[in-house]
Amino acid sequence: MLRRLAALAISVFLASPLAMAQTPVTIRIGAFPNITHPQAMVGKANGEFEKTMGPGVKIDWKTFNAGPAAIEALFAGAIDMTYIGPNPTITGYVRSNGEALRVIAGAASGGAALIVRNDAGIQKPGDFHGKKIASPQLGNTQDVALRSWLRANGLKSTDKGGDVQVIPLANPDQLTLFLKKQLDAAWAPEPWATRLIREGNGRLFLDERTLWPNQQFVCANLIVSTKFLKDHPDLVKNWLRAHVELTEWINGHLPAAKKILNQQIQKETGKALPDAVLDEAFGRVQVTYDPLRYSLLSAAKSAYDAGFLGRQMPDLSGLYDLSLLNLVLSEKGKKAIQ
Repeated sequence: MLRRLAALAISVFLASPLAMAQTPVTIRIGAFPNITHPQAMVGKANGEFEKTMGPGVKIDWKTFNAGPAAIEALFAGAIDMTYIGPNPTITGYVRSNGEALRVIAGAASGGAALIVRNDAGIQKPGDFHGKKIASPQLGNTQDVALRSWLRANGLKSTDKGGDVQVIPLANPDQLTLFLKKQLDAAWAPEPWATRLIREGNGRLFLDERTLWPNQQFVCANLIVSTKFLKDHPDLVKNWLRAHVELTEWINGHLPAAKKILNQQIQKETGKALPDAVLDEAFGRVQVTYDPLRYSLLSAAKSAYDAGFLGRQMPDLSGLYDLSLLNLVLSEKGKKAIQ
């Protein structure tokens, strides 16, 4: 009888809220080892996320090198949240008919530029006639920005009946072709834009920030699967608290933050950025928790105009859920994000 009562007591305890609270919860987070995911890199290195989330939460980091792969992982249920660029965010939302994901915060602004080869004979927009310009990937964020800029300056790519050859090309290959003088220009993200300047005989022709209000445009967001957001709003809120605190710490301690970030990049990729490259590249990036909604919606319109989002402009009205971010900001006495 005593044994039966003891077994019953144990089973009741295991079913109790206390026991369930002690069961570790795993949160799976995606991030890229680059300077446009600064909160993820610094937070991974200094343990800030573990500290904020508490001992009852295990963080399982997943490393990605491209946005589409992170979106596929989110679709497959392999990750719960990820730091990611605006174009794959839009694509993932549209592909899932608005069901798979929500943007819950910004991560970084800026960090892209049009670089021309010094001896390519390019001084003004009209000089791009007949030239070869690279973008990292067909339809990616920089590719869309490049095509939009060409249209705004009366230029057309060859696939649209013009004479400017737009070549989707991985960033390392862009540098190789710059050195071989087989490429005239590239619209590149950081730190590759800086590397094209410092290593590829390149010159800054256009900092993309100059095309945007207040020189701000989103280059990285934090997104979450809608299912995880619904099931674990408390965990998402705690993550956002750490994200906001990391944003503030990085902006207030830039020298130390860049050092930590570079050490984490070296840990994940095997190679740190030279200090001069890191300083120049990071100088074109702003760390922010504001998702800069207007810039993503504008980029979506440009992607649609370029033929990348189907026959009808998609409805993106449900893409953002900033309620938990604004709760965190309110608790800290900060202004809400509209």
